[in-house]
Amino acid sequence: MRLPLRRDGVETELDFVLSDSNRAAVTGLDAWPNAVAGPVMALCGPEGSGKSTVAGRWAEKRGAVILHGSEAAVVDPLDLEGANIVLDRAQDADDESLFHLINLAMAGGALLLVSRRAPRDWPAALPDLRSRLDALPLLVVETPDDMLLAAMLRRAFSERSIVPPEDVIDYLVRRIDRSWAAAQGVVERLDALHRPITRAAARVVLEG
Repeated sequence: MRLPLRRDGVETELDFVLSDSNRAAVTGLDAWPNAVAGPVMALCGPEGSGKSTVAGRWAEKRGAVILHGSEAAVVDPLDLEGANIVLDRAQDADDESLFHLINLAMAGGALLLVSRRAPRDWPAALPDLRSRLDALPLLVVETPDDMLLAAMLRRAFSERSIVPPEDVIDYLVRRIDRSWAAAQGVVERLDALHRPITRAAARVVLEG
């Protein structure tokens, strides 16, 4: 995955980490759109799992437009005819805008809907939208595994220009929640100690 980090407010180009937790989603998107899955796909996963990064990788490869949630309501659908589109936080879009984007993709282009929950679990008042959401093919990004969580920790340390010992990474991987937010949080607390980054320091932070 390409981790969503910034340094001094500027996005940093980062390596993509492929692991067992995102492999199925990445492989599925690499082959999409296609005749079997159709022009609309859903991508879901828990908070901090890297699903937006996986979607961003697809958008970069396909030259897709990226929208976020309620932004769908302020975009003229005519400006997106034939386009590949990523709608992140798709569950936040209103029914009418979401319905229009799905119809747009059906007429040409592709639409990737990204959210924590599967579309079948979203509320939808429009019957036609409900039926379409229920029928969408779904790819899932799982909770980060050891490999991906270790990569998240290294990126969080790198953002602060810290190169931690590998035993610290191993120690944290076994003990923190499996999310990008957890990786950022523990690194921030370690940095705030203003002492060498060691397993002892990590233990202080986690037990404090």
